[in-house]
Amino acid sequence: MPFLGSVPLSITIAGLVSAIFLGAKMSFTGPSVGSGGRTARRLVEFGRTYVVRPKGKHQATVVWLHGLGDNGSSWSQLLETLPLPNIKWICPTAPTQPITVFGGFPSTAWFDVGDLSEDAPDDLEGLDASAAHVANLLSTEPADIKLGVGGFSMGAATALYSASCFTQGKYGNGNPYPAQLSAVVGLSGWLPCSKTLANKIQGVDEAVRRAASLPILLCHGKADDVVLYKFGEKSSRSLSSCGFQDVTFKSYNGLGHYTIPEEMDEFCTWLTSKLTLEGASS
Repeated sequence: MPFLGSVPLSITIAGLVSAIFLGAKMSFTGPSVGSGGRTARRLVEFGRTYVVRPKGKHQATVVWLHGLGDNGSSWSQLLETLPLPNIKWICPTAPTQPITVFGGFPSTAWFDVGDLSEDAPDDLEGLDASAAHVANLLSTEPADIKLGVGGFSMGAATALYSASCFTQGKYGNGNPYPAQLSAVVGLSGWLPCSKTLANKIQGVDEAVRRAASLPILLCHGKADDVVLYKFGEKSSRSLSSCGFQDVTFKSYNGLGHYTIPEEMDEFCTWLTSKLTLEGASS
């Protein structure tokens, strides 16, 4: 986990990932091989899960998803320092699996990434598996605890896909989605399956209601050369056009593919408000 000096203010994806994506650029639609489950996937195992216990009264649990090539440990270290004493953080580690865009080189990833173009298909099987893992991690939380999901980069994409599953009440494969989400956060990410989301929500009363009431925070740096700023901006517009009425989009001049204290401060303020937490510690 890269640091700025001795303080964990910046989090980026692994060096190999960054080097490749700096030249290739990330697709808005989160492209991948295996659209519609036609391509067989090998069985994958999720890595170690790190848990940050609340320092105060437990009011909310948030699953936080790391970026491509990272692991749950690096984010758990940062989240533990935030002034959010009423949140329990669950930080899983993605499966290590071959990544098509790396020529099959293995990396921790929530889903496969293949052809880098806006029209490339999404890895629905991988997205469904990761969204189901998130829901399973939340399934044992007490009934009175508010639930959320968030992430960085590819983790943000998986969090937003989880939001779309919650809204529709089902995964892409049609199986029911069980978790009741109260907040979703995406930092430096994008919205998978954006081109088909509106058709899946419109005309379905429960989906329309859930989309209207689910708070979503998107943050993106204008100098991001890994997941381009325009993809974050497009994601925000797509969510709004699909009926998500509580979408907050924050942009940051000069910010690349990492986090800064200003972004974390707004992140904490937003979560405290949307999850109606008792307040941040000093």
